[in-house]
Amino acid sequence: MERVAKATGGAGPGEELSVEERNLLSVAYKNVIGARRASWRIISSIEQKEEGRGNDAHAATIRSYRSKIEAELAKICDGILALLDSHLVPSAGAAESKVFYLKMKGDYHRYLAEFKSGGERKEAAESTMNAYKAAQAFDEAISELDSLGEESYKDSTLIMQLLRDNLTLWTSDTNEDDVDEIKEAPAPKESGDGQ
Repeated sequence: MERVAKATGGAGPGEELSVEERNLLSVAYKNVIGARRASWRIISSIEQKEEGRGNDAHAATIRSYRSKIEAELAKICDGILALLDSHLVPSAGAAESKVFYLKMKGDYHRYLAEFKSGGERKEAAESTMNAYKAAQAFDEAISELDSLGEESYKDSTLIMQLLRDNLTLWTSDTNEDDVDEIKEAPAPKESGDGQ
């Protein structure tokens, strides 16, 4: 992936990737991250089963392996996010490209939020929302739809629909998490002096 990132960064400052290059970059990162996300879900499930059975030794070994997968996930996500922030988003001239990259940015922050906890999870969730809510780019894309050719129109419409779906999904997920955190919070202790 580092070679892909270097090759992408080699387009030169301010140079935008072609649609084909952009799609290849996206697919390459999706394939790499997808395998690790699947591994993480499977390992997490096995870890929970072993903990439920009381197999502390197995659970500890699995937890160690899960941590390695999480480190790989974080490295991949951090790599593409850095590339997006430093090169791809700033060089995106067309609204379609900007929407594409902002959606990618939201996706990779969401992937971080899937396995992070506490403050790191909250930060990743907020970054996800900020990227998806860059609906400013979404609005720019809508206003340019009429001037696009048929192929670009289809691509843009699909990207915007995915962006809208992710926003809806993420909003409902974070609302459920907020309710769960409130339910899990300890009840305030009453003081003995009536205050």
